[in-house]
Amino acid sequence: MWLDFVSTVHAMGAPPAQEGAQGGPASLLVTFLPLILIFLVFYFLLIRPQQKRAREHQNFLNRLKHGDKVVTAGGLIGHVVKVEGDEVLLEVGKDVKVRVLKNYIAGPA
Repeated sequence: MWLDFVSTVHAMGAPPAQEGAQGGPASLLVTFLPLILIFLVFYFLLIRPQQKRAREHQNFLNRLKHGDKVVTAGGLIGHVVKVEGDEVLLEVGKDVKVRVLKNYIAGPA
């Protein structure tokens, strides 16, 4: 039974290459061209815009100052009272202040 399977699979294989067929660099380029095109599409439609968004967000976090109105990743909206290194002191209500890590500030409110 095993030999029948092996001979069937072997018989279903690709036909042998013809003599004189060129398999040079042009053939290699044609083989990888679809993969290269897919990578370029992913880069320009997904990777590049995401990097740009991350860079803009980092610039926003670096420019935080007293009085800015921001929203956190948890949904809190408040005014920046003080920026201390990686921490921000937000006033979310009258006499209610919350310490938040800069990385958890989603953007301007």
